[in-house]
Amino acid sequence: MKNTRTRPRYSLINVRGLILIYVLLCVLTVLFSRSFIAETLRDGRVPDRLNLIVFFTIPGVLMVFLGVSLFGLFADIIARRPGSKFKARLLAYFIVTVVFAATPMTIVTGLSLDEIIRFWRSIDAAAASAAGRNFAVDNYSMHVERFDAILKSTNFSGMARPLDAAPGKAASLPPSIATVQEFERRDQDWAETGFAGEEKHRLPTPPALEPGYVSRELPRDTGLIRYMQSRGRNTFILISYNLGEDFDSGLAAIEHQGRQFEVIDSLRDNLQPLVLFYYGVFFFPTLLMTVIIAISFTRRVTHPIVELTDATRRVAEGNFSIQILARRGDELGLLIRSFNAMVQDLEKSRAALVKAEKISIWQNMAQQLAHEIKNPLTPIKLSAERVLRRWRNEPERIGEILESSMMAIIQETEGLSTLLTEFRTLSKPMEPSQSWTRLRETVDETIGPYRASYPETRFDTEHVADDISIKIDKHRFSQVLTNLVINAIDAMNGKGLIEIRTDLVKKREISYCRLSVKDTGKGIGNQEGSLIFTPYFTTKESGTGLGLPIVERIVNDHGGTIWFNSAEGMGTTFFIDLPVDNQEFRAEGNFPSALAERA
Repeated sequence: MKNTRTRPRYSLINVRGLILIYVLLCVLTVLFSRSFIAETLRDGRVPDRLNLIVFFTIPGVLMVFLGVSLFGLFADIIARRPGSKFKARLLAYFIVTVVFAATPMTIVTGLSLDEIIRFWRSIDAAAASAAGRNFAVDNYSMHVERFDAILKSTNFSGMARPLDAAPGKAASLPPSIATVQEFERRDQDWAETGFAGEEKHRLPTPPALEPGYVSRELPRDTGLIRYMQSRGRNTFILISYNLGEDFDSGLAAIEHQGRQFEVIDSLRDNLQPLVLFYYGVFFFPTLLMTVIIAISFTRRVTHPIVELTDATRRVAEGNFSIQILARRGDELGLLIRSFNAMVQDLEKSRAALVKAEKISIWQNMAQQLAHEIKNPLTPIKLSAERVLRRWRNEPERIGEILESSMMAIIQETEGLSTLLTEFRTLSKPMEPSQSWTRLRETVDETIGPYRASYPETRFDTEHVADDISIKIDKHRFSQVLTNLVINAIDAMNGKGLIEIRTDLVKKREISYCRLSVKDTGKGIGNQEGSLIFTPYFTTKESGTGLGLPIVERIVNDHGGTIWFNSAEGMGTTFFIDLPVDNQEFRAEGNFPSALAERA
């Protein structure tokens, strides 16, 4: 029987593979979405064309997968294959379920984003940034004014303690003054001659050579404003005003937040394109994967039903050799087993019907035989009557017709004898005298005479195993081989290749010895092939139409089967399967170890 496995035809990736890809896609979506949002907020612009191409590669590939899957489904619908409409409806249910599940979340997300965008646009980021900067400038100006007042009201000469003076002789510094340093030029170099204040703000050299405010350099002047006073041509006093430890860090924070506000403000007009891009790159692929997985689940669920439908159609068309192999854990396993049992019962019923038909064929064959016998009797009778008339009327001239009349009688009688011999072989019960016979010897003995008689016919028996023996009636089986070889030679007009081989096969836990005879002849047409084993059907001018029916009868009496494959212009191969008893076969040592059983 032909086995059909319940497995979808066009499946690029199985369901487990698709789920694995889906999980990887979700992980990549989370990682890349975080990176995407961070880069967008940092740079304040939508991705460029190159990034768009890279980002949309995954949706593009998934669209190709989806297109291939849908194309296969549409092809089934157009071709009206069994179960195609059912698969389409089931897929539609899956898609509707996905849409219903995704729609509320999409709506809520959209409304939330609208509110966020509306609130975002209500914030005047530029004004807040400008206010922060103005506050920092005003604070700095206030400190400068206070420093100016201290500079005008305080004489800093002598506040810097000489470096060689004893501790405690320097004057105390005014509030907010961090350091006072005195520098003197000596031989083109400046040297510090006095210092008072905090050691961490001390400078080794003058920061400037002109009196006035010193330009602030960070981190040198962190939290300070410095001022240079001239005390003569070669003497300067450096006074450092303390702005506070957090002044510069606060100013840097204001500047940083100002830049962030500028980035946010620049995104206002690009919010909707960014949202659409985000959904297109990160949400749409997961939606596509969901649909692709739905298609795969649809195939997996519907395929056993489709196979049952298709198998039922084939059985209705007369093919009783089909069996369905259910997958492990298939919920339809009981139904499939019941179907297989039903097909086997139908095959047995058909066999009984075929037997009844064969009885009818034998009855028709008997009528045909009577007709075939009646036909040559007429020329025999006419020839005899002709001789008798000549003998009575002109005995001296009987020699003129005697030879021709006798030859006609002999020819028709030989034809009758051949016809009756073949019919007797076909019709009488055969009691084969079976014995262990080596097939190789039988094949060589049968084709030996034909090798010499047909030099333009090549015989290939290389694949006939030397160690295969089987219980058969050697004489009857030689008759089978002779008939098949003669038919093969006639089909090739005496020129070509005849290949004979043997194999060991197993069908339904039963072992068979398979003998095949292949020729390179003209082949058998479809119309002729359906009648090839019908008695009295022949394509030869001199044939009786009983050769292949006799072959079939002998094979059947051995418990075997015979069939053929043929292609017009390519040749024909006849196959004969003869059952063997496995235990006895092995016990006799006839089971060849070199040949593996073929399922």
